[in-house]
Amino acid sequence: MTIRVLLADDQALIRAGFRMIIDSEPGFEVVAEATDGREALGLARTSRADVILMDIRMPHMDGLEATRRIGADDDLAGVRVLVLTTFENDDNVVLALQAGASGFLGKSVEPADLLHAIRVVAGGEALLSPRATRALVGRFLDHLRPVSPPAPALDELTEREREVLVLVAHGLSNNDIAGRIHVSPLTAKTHVNRAMTKLGVRDRAQLVVIAYQCGLVRPGDALPEA
Repeated sequence: MTIRVLLADDQALIRAGFRMIIDSEPGFEVVAEATDGREALGLARTSRADVILMDIRMPHMDGLEATRRIGADDDLAGVRVLVLTTFENDDNVVLALQAGASGFLGKSVEPADLLHAIRVVAGGEALLSPRATRALVGRFLDHLRPVSPPAPALDELTEREREVLVLVAHGLSNNDIAGRIHVSPLTAKTHVNRAMTKLGVRDRAQLVVIAYQCGLVRPGDALPEA
């Protein structure tokens, strides 16, 4: 199947560069381009894109608000958003993850890494670039006001689901989690999916945010012993 991509960035040169990379790869196709968040939101509904590469700073409606609206629209439940950012100084990354983004990429991303990221999120997994994302999320969440976990409450998770949530927050894949808790990858995935359902999120990227916000994981924490 061809992975359909929507590019949302107000800089034509950046869109052109990404289009050239994506369209040159078999199995990928850029189906639309947007110059602001409002246009991206509309094209998300009409272009049947699988993945949106979303810049944050755009006129009229920024990428953060567009991501939030896409995440809240049941008709767009199958659309995944990858936020484009400069890792070191974009405080909105965590807010984008909370809004429903599946992860983020730096605008200087290597072509192979860009294609890999699109492929991963199109397949339903969050791209968390595990260690880099964990460090970034932890640093920014340390400065955000704590929030209560979404309903149903965090205490509805089983002990195993809490354990898996912590491992997800440390950036482990389903295969990694399976190896640590001695279950099959399918069982690990089931635990992750149940945690997402109980916490009312649609993406493991949001699980990472919740784990930090609720204090299950703190910046600088070591990976729990197996």
